[in-house]
Amino acid sequence: MFIILLDKFYCSKLSKLVNQYSTHSIPEDDILLLQLRLVHLPNVYQCPFKLRGKPKGHSWVLKVMCGYHNHELAETLVGHPYAGRLNAAEQSILIDMTKSQVKPANILLTLKEHNEDNVTTIKQIYNARYTYKRSLRGSRTEMQQLMMLLDKDKYIQHSRCLEDSDEVSDLFWTHPDSAHLVNSFNIVFLMDTTYKTNKYRLPLLEIVGVTSTGLTFTTAFALLSSERQNNFTWALEMFRRLLLTTEGGPRVVVTDRDIALINAITNVFPKTYRMLCTFHIMKNVKAKCKMLVDNAEA
Repeated sequence: MFIILLDKFYCSKLSKLVNQYSTHSIPEDDILLLQLRLVHLPNVYQCPFKLRGKPKGHSWVLKVMCGYHNHELAETLVGHPYAGRLNAAEQSILIDMTKSQVKPANILLTLKEHNEDNVTTIKQIYNARYTYKRSLRGSRTEMQQLMMLLDKDKYIQHSRCLEDSDEVSDLFWTHPDSAHLVNSFNIVFLMDTTYKTNKYRLPLLEIVGVTSTGLTFTTAFALLSSERQNNFTWALEMFRRLLLTTEGGPRVVVTDRDIALINAITNVFPKTYRMLCTFHIMKNVKAKCKMLVDNAEA
């Protein structure tokens, strides 16, 4: 396998440094720096093999500048992008499994089970999935694609934009079946915000309901621009719209000790009794006690 640098073809063992540059063009300011870095590489990476190539019509004319390699031939082609390309049948399998929400690792395992000689890497699976999903939304932005899918599947959704802008700042959505469950079991709800679990590292507020038999169900989600009280208040007001009862909202809401969320609940549902999650209470107790109790006593 070769790495193309300008009009020269180098052995792929030369260095991983070249991979950070395009095979078609390199900024002029970076050429000298790259050449200096290659000169000072350990000998194990300085394979002297070199070809010089020039395009001629629809083909290339190659000249061997140095035909010697200072290393053994690679036993496998694992890691080479060209060798790991997906063929049409493998691409079809990847698309079908992606539609079924199969994890990339399991997709790769399936491809290798179908073909023992497959040398595709997990990175190539991620890239192929991204290319496929990108092709689905066409010219639409990711937010436009999300809202289109919510409309297509008839989700209940609300959004608001920044002042004097069309940029969406907060998004609330729920499934119609969840809205039905909300009004059937509207006594106890749990609310918590997850952080840094999505591509944009935005807070995701999840509201979960509890049935009369102690089972839980997803009520709604809200993707917020920040964790301020104003954002939580807006999300809870959208949640209140789901309630058909006029009793003033849920009886009990369980949260962690997020002051902004607690204050928002007080403003939107003043008659609701607020409780702290026992999991977070015990977690704090252990953290505080660890400082007071000697390891030997623990």
